This record gives sequence, structure tokens and C-alpha cells, in this order.
Amino acid sequence: MHMKGKTIFFDSPPIITGHAGVVGKKEGEGPLAQDFDAIFEDTSMGQQSYELAESAMLHDAIIRALSNAGKSPSEVDFILSGDLLDQCMGSAFALKDLEVPSIGLFGACSTMALSLSVGSMLVDAGAKCIVAGTSSHFCSSERQFRFPLEYGGQRPPSAQWTVTGAGSAVVEQQGDGIKIKAVQIGTITDLGITDANNMGAAMAPAAARTISDFLRDTNTKPQNYDLILTGDLGFTGTELLYELMQQEYKTKLEGYHRDCGMMIFDLKEQDVNSGGSGCGCSGSVLCSHILKNMKKGKLKKVLFVATGALMSPTSNKQGNPIPGIAHAVLLER
Repeated sequence: MHMKGKTIFFDSPPIITGHAGVVGKKEGEGPLAQDFDAIFEDTSMGQQSYELAESAMLHDAIIRALSNAGKSPSEVDFILSGDLLDQCMGSAFALKDLEVPSIGLFGACSTMALSLSVGSMLVDAGAKCIVAGTSSHFCSSERQFRFPLEYGGQRPPSAQWTVTGAGSAVVEQQGDGIKIKAVQIGTITDLGITDANNMGAAMAPAAARTISDFLRDTNTKPQNYDLILTGDLGFTGTELLYELMQQEYKTKLEGYHRDCGMMIFDLKEQDVNSGGSGCGCSGSVLCSHILKNMKKGKLKKVLFVATGALMSPTSNKQGNPIPGIAHAVLLER
């Protein structure tokens, strides 16, 4: 691999040979229902807690991705995963029975792009097979970051609905699938947003920065891609992204961009305010809808830019701002 600016280019691109995206009941009622690999009507997954339910969902997505790639856990060199829960316990409990060397990552809602990026570098360095994954659960996230579900608090229009879902992708040195041509590890960007109910505004500046940096490093324009896909900015964050790209970087993004948080739900029919969020948002959409459409030839070149709000329950309660980050992955059929 070699670097230009902030972007890493692969001379022998790693290949996504298997993938799976699974979701809960509400997500299964949205526009992308037919593309998910599994829709769980019982989002407790038969577990005793929401946190363990999230782990069970991630475990399921990983097993499905491995099956699609024709691989067993014993053939995997590393699993890279993370989530929104304290100490990434969602991933830890999902992976503990697989007996595979595991790397825990925290990128908040940007974790799908982060795990794919770091995993691709490991494959380029010699690993034959890695698995990248992430998950989130509405109930576990609400309990950790906001209020118990029984509280019934009202949500402002800028608030987003944490997706109950998980995504996983198998990346190998060789095989048939989607190539990862380049990646960019994002730069933390903090414009002083403190409202935990407006994470789109906290993440949009980081998305604009990463997209602009990637376009500069690759000497490309938005029209050179079939799709520029952000993670979970939602309606509010997407509008701000368009403003920032136009004002700060003199680039028009409308018409070439879509956001997973706006794709996974029907904003008019489902009560999700500004759209979806959570690690499982971009993880489930990418590993089902997007990669399946790339395999069908409907999409050939996609710039995937997952976004994350780097906050914790402690930093939020202390009134600290919410730094944002966005990682980029260039996918080609």
C-alpha cells in the first residue's frame, strides 16, 4: 500500500467475499426490508438483557457473513468489531465463543468503516482473512446515553432513532467480490456542538472534512462516483453537510450522495424524527443493500463514509462538546 495525503491506496486491493446485514422489527418495516439477511421480530433475541440481545444479533451477522464467504471461524485471522456500549461489551460477548483473535475498536457510529479500513490494512500486511463488524440496539443505547425506555421522554425534531441491527463483512486477499481500493482514517473534528439530541450537526463537519480530503487526494469529484454514502447524519446532518461542502469546500454534493440514516427508515411514515443512527445503521445498510446492489452491477463505485459522534455518558453529563469523526472506504465492483 502507499499513501497520498491522508488516503491509503492498495496496490493489491483486499476483497469483500462475504457480508450480511441483520436488523430488528422496526427496521424491517422500512424501505430496505427486502435486502436484509434477517429481520428479527423479537428484538430481545431470547436474551435476558438488551445488551446481550445486541451481542446475539452481531454474532448472527458474523456467522451469516462467514457462511456467505464459505469460511469457518477457524479460517479467520482476526475479527475487528466495536459498538456503542461501555467497553464495547456488545462486541466482546458476541465474539467470545468464536475462538478467533479479536481487536476491539471504538469509532462510535463510524465503526463499520473503521473496522473495514483497519482490517484491509491487516490483509494488505499479510493476513489472509479478517472479519469486520459492528452493531447497535435501540434499547441498550437509550439506557446508556439517554433515559430508561419507561421514562417516555419527548424527542426534538433533530433527534435520531438508534438502529437495532448489525453488519459484518469478510475481507480476504483473494476471491470474488467487491474490492476495497482505498481507505482514509478520519481526523477528529470538533465545532463545539453539545446537544446530544443533534448528533447530525456534530458529525456533519467531520464528514465534510473527510469527503473533501478524499476527493483532493484522489483528484476526483462527486460525479466520479455512483454514490457517496454517509453513515447516519439523518435529515438534519445531511442538510448541514450540503451547506458545509458548498461553503467551505466549494463542492456540490446533492444528487451524488445518500445517507444510511435516511435510507433505513421512511421518515414520513415511521416515527424516527431526523432518521436512523447507531453503529448498526451504516453497518446493516452497507452489508446488505449496498453490497448486494454492487454485486448485481447496479452500483460500481461507492465511497462509503461512516460518521461517528465521539461522546460518552460521562462527557455528555459534564457538558463537554461532541467531537465527530468520519472514516472513508472506496469500494469498487
